[in-house]
Amino acid sequence: MNGRRIGADLAVVYRTYTRNPIALFFSLIFPIILIGLFGLIFSTIGTGTTTLYVVNDDHGSPTSVAFLSALNNTTVVKVATVNVSAASFGAWLGDHDDPVGLVIPDGFGANYSAGHPVNVTVYTDPQDAASSGEVLGAVNGVVSQFNLEAACHGGTCTPVVGVLTSQVGSPSYSTIDYLIPGLIGFSILTSPMFSLVDISSTYRKEGIFRELSLTPLTRGEWLSARIVWYVLLTFVSAAIVIGFGAGVFSAHVKLNLGLVPFLVVGPFFFVSLGMLCGSVSKTPETAALIGNVLTFPMMFLSGTFFTVSSFPPGLQTVAHLLPLYYVIDGMNQVMLFSNTTRALTDLAIVLVASVVTFLLAVRLFRWRDE
Repeated sequence: MNGRRIGADLAVVYRTYTRNPIALFFSLIFPIILIGLFGLIFSTIGTGTTTLYVVNDDHGSPTSVAFLSALNNTTVVKVATVNVSAASFGAWLGDHDDPVGLVIPDGFGANYSAGHPVNVTVYTDPQDAASSGEVLGAVNGVVSQFNLEAACHGGTCTPVVGVLTSQVGSPSYSTIDYLIPGLIGFSILTSPMFSLVDISSTYRKEGIFRELSLTPLTRGEWLSARIVWYVLLTFVSAAIVIGFGAGVFSAHVKLNLGLVPFLVVGPFFFVSLGMLCGSVSKTPETAALIGNVLTFPMMFLSGTFFTVSSFPPGLQTVAHLLPLYYVIDGMNQVMLFSNTTRALTDLAIVLVASVVTFLLAVRLFRWRDE
């Protein structure tokens, strides 16, 4: 073993490594991105900032007001009453990205005073177990307090207030139902982005684009062919995710024609974005670095694995700037909540972003370097 030779080779390894942007990104930058994202995502868990939306059908009776005041005093939740019917409250929560809610029924105060059993209903979201758990704990604590104060009537001591649970959007939804749109969105993002970033930069470096310039094929036609391919691939991927979820985990999402536009416009955008990243990069390594910097935050901030409503307010604002958020949210609206108006708004945003990105990609895409 010769220490000088080891040292000389170590210097070669160092120079090779530090000249590779991809290696530097995954070793040094990517861990910082992960800890930053997860730190921000989970920064509000346990801090008492969960907003609990309440439908008070007891019309502001003294007992219901006292119940909500006791909830506020727990410092775990912040009560906000809304004017929504109890029947549509679950769908309203889903439409507004709100993971938890509470319904106080009509006659709550009268039944409580008379010692008759009465139930409040807590709405939870399988995608946001943290907020759901905090709210259930707070509600059960206040219910226990009220039951202790009114447990004995006429010589008998029985609990008066009970807690029922339901789920946002539909009482029949499970965690896998909420996860399916996010996983389809994940596929829409990763496959075209990583492939086009690599292809666009590598083809230029190896002179393949120069050879294509000698054919009748135009740049727009070349890019359109890739868009069509990844749209078809997205349909296959979505079918696999939905079929596996339904067949293995008994998922029961709604399948309708409203899903189709998102399976088309989503790949359209990310193929164009991947091509744009490759077009503005001088080397494949730089292109991969730009693609990773854009892709990884979108993976975690667009509702793929975590509900956006559980993020801190500032991070929610960032999420609403990401195109993938509108792809996933649109699929949620058509597959889970049947909210056509919001789905059309999401689709319009993604479509405009796709057209702009496609035009930029075609304009900056060159068969030959200047």
